[in-house]
Amino acid sequence: MATMTEADYDYESNAESKRAFQQLKTRLHRQMIDAMDLSKAGKLPEHELRKQLRALAAHLCDMHSAYLPESEREQMVNEIMDEMYGFGPLEPLMNDPEVSDVLINGADTVFVERRGKLERTDVRFADNNHLLHLIQRLVGRAGRRIDEVSPMVDAKLPDGSRLHAVIPPLTSKGPTLSIRRFSKTAVEFEDMVRSRTLTREMADFLIACVKGRMNILLSGGTGAGKTTMLNQLSRFIPMTERVLTIEETAELQLRQTDVVSMETRLPNVEGKGGISQRELLRNSLRMRPDRIIVGEARGSEVLEMLQAMNTGHDGSMSTVHANDTRDALDRLELMIALSGAELTPTVARRYIASALQILVHVSRLSTGERKVMRISEVAGTREGEYNVEDIFVYRMTGISSDGKAEGAFYATGYEPECIRRMTTLGHDVSMDLFTARELIAGGEYIVQEKK
Repeated sequence: MATMTEADYDYESNAESKRAFQQLKTRLHRQMIDAMDLSKAGKLPEHELRKQLRALAAHLCDMHSAYLPESEREQMVNEIMDEMYGFGPLEPLMNDPEVSDVLINGADTVFVERRGKLERTDVRFADNNHLLHLIQRLVGRAGRRIDEVSPMVDAKLPDGSRLHAVIPPLTSKGPTLSIRRFSKTAVEFEDMVRSRTLTREMADFLIACVKGRMNILLSGGTGAGKTTMLNQLSRFIPMTERVLTIEETAELQLRQTDVVSMETRLPNVEGKGGISQRELLRNSLRMRPDRIIVGEARGSEVLEMLQAMNTGHDGSMSTVHANDTRDALDRLELMIALSGAELTPTVARRYIASALQILVHVSRLSTGERKVMRISEVAGTREGEYNVEDIFVYRMTGISSDGKAEGAFYATGYEPECIRRMTTLGHDVSMDLFTARELIAGGEYIVQEKK
């Protein structure tokens, strides 16, 4: 039988101490609510109400001095205020700029993602009821509800973060909560080049494709950086163009002056009032868009999106969950079938290939780094199959001693047809990005990473 080490005892003791702190905080929080005169509180200015609540919290902490050392009282007051206005025990995590995801699996298990890697934290809730109350408050703040009748919810928090919660009876170990953080600091293309997510040559090529009105599809797994890349590509849409964005949860931050941002609406408890991406896409075509950006293609709306790309809305973009570029094309075929369109596979492939020109696949590696693994061109179909030609690829060769990915970006030597197309259409596309064309014509070529 395994015996507990001293470190195990320290961990258990620390966990028990944190749980006791949270349980005391829960009691004090309830006492504050009982002591509040709600009729007067509603008439006070916000800053005055917070001042009085902080004073009441400090008073209650003094009354419980036997259970609360003086060194912990200020922390207790701050956490009580967080329970009322913020994220409770999660407040330090939500204020950490390096945290991109907060994942809670019951009262005692809280993980975060930092720099692409999951880490377990020492954050604890008093119990599952404490966690449930926090979820209900956050969901209520977003104008949604969660209870036994509706035990799952997706919502957007006021700061733009995405929240997903599932509560019993659908979960067996207590409520679960996932928060995808909204970054207040936008990641720029220049930052991506410095962090070697892609090279300057690849970035310049993608910028040329956006300016040249190529239709672009970005693929990748969850958290790979598809939306971040889409945001960056949108920077280079000319300011003179009218852009419509369609998303389930608004995340895109376009900088153009003529932007219409539309967001889907989930049905109410009675199952009515829902507005899908497909309905928004159909209506968007009547709004005179130059380009349409779909945050994520995931259902029958793909048919309308491809129709828009094929009928004068060049330069449109979207993302899709997929393991590779070819897998992304297969997923589009499946989504066309889900739309009810009775197209043969050959016709569906020709339709997709005529709508899309550029495929970009991004991945989050085991090291936590994000890389543009492949930039490819859809050069039509051949004998009923997609003709997909890689332009740039990343090849990983190993992991260095400091835990970083080792590898290089390559230009394959393929000369994209889209460059001739952009030139024919009169778009100003500089060939400098290919080092006077010889980079492509010269066969396989390593695009050096700037270290």
